[in-house]
Amino acid sequence: MNDRQPERERRAAQHAALGDAARLAIVDLLAASDATPTEVRRAVGISAPLLAHHLRVLEQAGLVTRRRSDGDGRRSYLHLEPVGLAHGVPAVGRDVTRVLFVCTGNSSRSPLAAGVWSQVSDVRALSGGTRPAVAVAPGAVAVAERHGLDLGHHVPRSFRDVATDGDLVVTVCDQAHETIDDRGSLHWSLPNPARRGTAEAYEDTYAALRSRAAALAERIAA
Repeated sequence: MNDRQPERERRAAQHAALGDAARLAIVDLLAASDATPTEVRRAVGISAPLLAHHLRVLEQAGLVTRRRSDGDGRRSYLHLEPVGLAHGVPAVGRDVTRVLFVCTGNSSRSPLAAGVWSQVSDVRALSGGTRPAVAVAPGAVAVAERHGLDLGHHVPRSFRDVATDGDLVVTVCDQAHETIDDRGSLHWSLPNPARRGTAEAYEDTYAALRSRAAALAERIAA
């Protein structure tokens, strides 16, 4: 068998999965933001049984994965896999002059996200928390230093103290997303690296933030 045959079969399955208007709408939505099945159903405007069918097709094609919420364990978040990002509509839908990244403590994921954002976009970025911690996590400071960022002087703060009406809000932890419940915000469902507490966990968080930030920056530029 041709060494490329499995890859071609995978691509063919993905193209077949996208051969439906509703599934394309789901992919377009997930291209910018993770979402719960309920959020997807509300945005796309289809019934729960039909959504379940479409999600099953997308998951079998390897385009969509699920992750259990770190906040409300009854929820799960759908994520468009990197191999499927090119299928999404390259736009956010409005002009963006500043991005506000939000997590719970503003001690790891959101300050890292703002720092990573500065590496990939000229659009300004800030970060804040729903329940600010006392200090930035040492693991976040360390991984930032390894990648040319300085979080040593960052002081966790409430996102409400810095938010303005024109911000594009991006929540980077499930608890923050579920607390804010802002339908105009985007969500990246990322696990808390402090739970593992290892250098590898923080590296994984940095890599995920870098990938997502680069993709979002392209959409905003478009």
